[in-house]
Amino acid sequence: MHTAVSLLAGAPAQLLPARSLMAFTLASHIVLVPFGVALPLITLIMHGHGLRRNDPTALLLARRWSAVMAVQFAIGVVTGTVLSFEFGLLWPGMMGRWGDVFGIGFGVEAWAFFLEAVLIAIYLYGWRRLPSRTHFLLALPLPAAALLGAFGILAANSWMNTPRGFSLDPAGHPVDVKIWKAIFTPMFGPEYWHFVVAMLVTAGYVTAGVYAAGWLRGRRDRYHRLGFTIPFTLAAVFTPVQLVLGDSIARQVFHQQPVKFAAMEIVWRTDTHVPEYLFGRMHPDGSISGGIKIPQLDSVLAGFRPDTRVTGLTSVPAADRPTATQATLIHWTFDIMVGIGSVLVLLALWYALVWLRRRRLPASPWFFRFAAVAGPASVVAVECGWITTEVGRQPWIVYQNMRVAEAVTSTRSSSLWIMFGLVVVVYLVVFGSFLAVLLKMRTRWRLADGTTGQGPPPAEGPERETPEEETPETDTPYGPRSAGSRP
Repeated sequence: MHTAVSLLAGAPAQLLPARSLMAFTLASHIVLVPFGVALPLITLIMHGHGLRRNDPTALLLARRWSAVMAVQFAIGVVTGTVLSFEFGLLWPGMMGRWGDVFGIGFGVEAWAFFLEAVLIAIYLYGWRRLPSRTHFLLALPLPAAALLGAFGILAANSWMNTPRGFSLDPAGHPVDVKIWKAIFTPMFGPEYWHFVVAMLVTAGYVTAGVYAAGWLRGRRDRYHRLGFTIPFTLAAVFTPVQLVLGDSIARQVFHQQPVKFAAMEIVWRTDTHVPEYLFGRMHPDGSISGGIKIPQLDSVLAGFRPDTRVTGLTSVPAADRPTATQATLIHWTFDIMVGIGSVLVLLALWYALVWLRRRRLPASPWFFRFAAVAGPASVVAVECGWITTEVGRQPWIVYQNMRVAEAVTSTRSSSLWIMFGLVVVVYLVVFGSFLAVLLKMRTRWRLADGTTGQGPPPAEGPERETPEEETPETDTPYGPRSAGSRP
């Protein structure tokens, strides 16, 4: 900690509030990103299932999820726009010098947001207003638009980690920009696919977790079973894929950003037969306390051989590497991310074995307890992944080309702290309102389904003969509305 404080002592006063504000807004926004990227695909899978099997329960779930998707998208656009402004307000040094090189990524993201907003509006409006096949086909571009937004932001972030596609003039300014090389950097492929699959896994587990909690409360109807099965199956299928992709991106970091890799694995000196530490703390002199030491494993993981040479933090001057405190932080976040992913693989394996042997969901309450927790755990893993990526690049904002301290704004630090406080208050209101809307929607849907909360009531029967009490959610999402339905 002393090293971190001593380095900050020579940094601009604006650096700490600017980094704190950026970290807070990014950490808040990333909670919403899995739903923006993956919920459209999950919803359309449920929608397609309902159309193919003429299943009103599946169509009802898809319609409700589309409403959640729209509310989430609105909040995500707000928090994402704040981040876009913060790049210019907090880091004008980076945007002023490098904006022409990597700014294309932000442009792609903006167009993707616009396209996704239009498609979501059409999708919501189309329920009961368009023929079922037309409605579904018009929604098919939605997942592609969501992936396009991820493409833009990951192109910008991967460029910051491995900047390419430009030359420097004698004054150090980028010239001769090659857009394709700036977009498709060595880290782009590993980062993009690791990110996209993480979003699918997280959104799947969070969505399924809602119905797992209902299952534990005794709601064992088909509505909850189907609401759990489809998103959980999608997440379970991609969980082992994510483990492979995670190993791939760690290996790419080993080759492209060896100092970041050294911080992730708390390696002090360059050596072979390097041990792996599970957790543990690095001190400013390079010593490590605590944790579990596994001899030679880090070298094996990096290069498949114990004699693989792993670059240490001391391979570069202290001013060009993360501090011991930062290294400990990203080592812990990396280990937490890997640990959560490993447990999720076991959960997915449990699910697969029961399904393959008995063609049904696991009956154990413990399975559904773990499934309910899997959603929040996945969100934690996503947060840890971004901390590892961003803190591990320190002290560079553009790796080996511009330091964070060189990019920060000249605005007074007191003004930045005031801005930080205002943003925290605004975000508490925004996210509180988001939660209130979701809870109100849940209450309304449960009232529509009946007082027991056991899913939608039957489509026929004497209790359905009072159209004035009908709510939109109890209607079939296609076909004529009942006489008393509200639009």
